[in-house]
Amino acid sequence: MITMCSSRSQPLEYSLEFPDHLYKPIRDHQWPIVYCQEYNIKLLGLEKLHPFDAHKWGHIFQILKKKGLISEDTVIQPNKVKTEDLLLVHTKGYIKSLKSSCTIARITEILPLILVPNCTLQRKYLKPMRYQTGGSILAGRLALERGWAINIGGGFHHCSSSRGGGFCPLR
Repeated sequence: MITMCSSRSQPLEYSLEFPDHLYKPIRDHQWPIVYCQEYNIKLLGLEKLHPFDAHKWGHIFQILKKKGLISEDTVIQPNKVKTEDLLLVHTKGYIKSLKSSCTIARITEILPLILVPNCTLQRKYLKPMRYQTGGSILAGRLALERGWAINIGGGFHHCSSSRGGGFCPLR
C-alpha cells in the first residue's frame, strides 16, 4: 500500500507496507539494480519455440557486466514472491489454474508445454517468474528510497488479476 501525504511546506512522503521477505537493504557498494540468474527460463529447450528470448535478462546482465558497469556483487538479488503475495493482486481461481499445464501452455504461447508435467513447469517457468515479480516489488521500494532503481527482469504487462498471456503469468 502506498499512502501519499503532501502539503505546500512538506515534500511527498510515502508510507509503504512490504512483506519483509521481499525487502533487502542496499549495502554501500551496491546500486539499486535488481537481478538474479534465476530470472532466466530454461524449459527443456521448448522456450525456443517462442519468439520471446527467455534468456534476455541474463544477456542484459552479461553485457552490463562486460562493460564493467555492474557485477554479481553490485546488484541486489531478489527473493521470489510467495503465494500469499500473489493473492494480493491475483484471484485464487487464477493462482489455482497455474497448476494446469494447459494454462501454462496458453500463457506462454508454447502449445507443446501441454505435455510437460506441471511440477516441471512450476520449477522451470513459474519459479523464475516469481523471482522476477519479487524483483519488481523490490525495485519499486528501492526507487522510493533512492530516487531510482532498475529491475533487469519483470514488466509483465500482459497479465491481469485473473488471466495471464503473452508469456506473462504474474503481475
